[in-house]
Amino acid sequence: MLTKYAIVTFSVCRKVMICLACCLAFFKGYGQEFVFPENKSKQSIPFKCIKNLIIIPLMVNGKGPYDFVLDTGVGPLIITEPSIIDSLDFSTMRKIKLSGLGVESVEAYVSQNVSAQLGKAKIKYIPTAVLEEDLFNLSGHLGIKIYGLIGFDFFNSFIVDVRYSHNKLIFYNLKSKVKYRGAKIPILIEKQKPYIETQVVVDDTVKVKARLLIDTGASHALSMEMLGSGAFPTPSKKVKANLGMSLSGEIKGYVGRISKFYIGNYTFDQVVAGFPDFEYISKRIDLSKRNGNLGGEILRKFDIQFNYQQGFISLKPNSNRKKPFQHDMVGMVVYLEQNEFKRVLIGEVDEGSPAEKAGFMLHDEIISIDFKPIEFYTLNDINELFKSGPGRRLLFEIYRGDRILFKFVQLEKRI
Repeated sequence: MLTKYAIVTFSVCRKVMICLACCLAFFKGYGQEFVFPENKSKQSIPFKCIKNLIIIPLMVNGKGPYDFVLDTGVGPLIITEPSIIDSLDFSTMRKIKLSGLGVESVEAYVSQNVSAQLGKAKIKYIPTAVLEEDLFNLSGHLGIKIYGLIGFDFFNSFIVDVRYSHNKLIFYNLKSKVKYRGAKIPILIEKQKPYIETQVVVDDTVKVKARLLIDTGASHALSMEMLGSGAFPTPSKKVKANLGMSLSGEIKGYVGRISKFYIGNYTFDQVVAGFPDFEYISKRIDLSKRNGNLGGEILRKFDIQFNYQQGFISLKPNSNRKKPFQHDMVGMVVYLEQNEFKRVLIGEVDEGSPAEKAGFMLHDEIISIDFKPIEFYTLNDINELFKSGPGRRLLFEIYRGDRILFKFVQLEKRI
């Protein structure tokens, strides 16, 4: 998600936390909407689902299409690759500060001259924040070139049907008569973000009400951050984990399981959740509006219809509904080298994990897994391999410094 105080989360096996702050007050008065041509009232387009994130083809200023993340946590359009905009003169653009988890000194630029198009739907003068470079390596963590993120302006313009079951996006004119295929659940749109009331149970004890941000820009299932004025209680069985990265370094915390999670009339058992260090994040972001966020690992178990204008979502369970929640059983995060997108590097190694015990180190390059060259794997493939089952042994060929090393790691169910 990209929020006002902003956290954006992407993950391999847990979330990679990225922070952007957007001066929404500056964009006040520039409210525009996507519109269809007069003879069109709905459209269907395919999307890519990578690590539970929705990747859509967006035209920008008549060029493209470019791959953007469709993110319910985004206010203005975010462009992370400024080269897609011709004649961009940063010296003439207004600056806005990016703040949050470790980005206190980073600046972005505001543009009022960007148009966008998704399918046949177009928007002029969409509120846009432009980064001089992809500071957060979104492309490296997703394995394809990502040019930015888009959210509120699109969701607020249509009734949006996200069919995770078929990797298809259907969006309707707001005046269309739409058949809602699932249970309607109220949501609250606040400062361009959708929130939902849910309930969770920790350690099979007390059921707690939780207000969560609906975050299609987060790969994880749940992130539980605050309860009352303090940290959200962690389960008794948990492991230390690097929950994400900011420009200032790793965001520490724990990963454990929520005994039960309730959304509408649906219940999920043993949901993998992250519990970030409360002292660290509470000093950097505003947690007063939420207890945590609800990410793609749960959202993809439904086909979801979003109606921002009337304040509800419709949930219909799909074929992913009964798939169990699995955590990374290796304990490391890998990414594609940002410039070449060919080298697979280790970005994080969890304390006490099988990866640490096997001797993996930060920045090791993976050359092969089980004698299969790494170029035959996508990051999605590797992600699933790391969750493929306790007791499984994987043989890694890695490059470190000027040496080739071979390392076995045995997958371990840690929570």
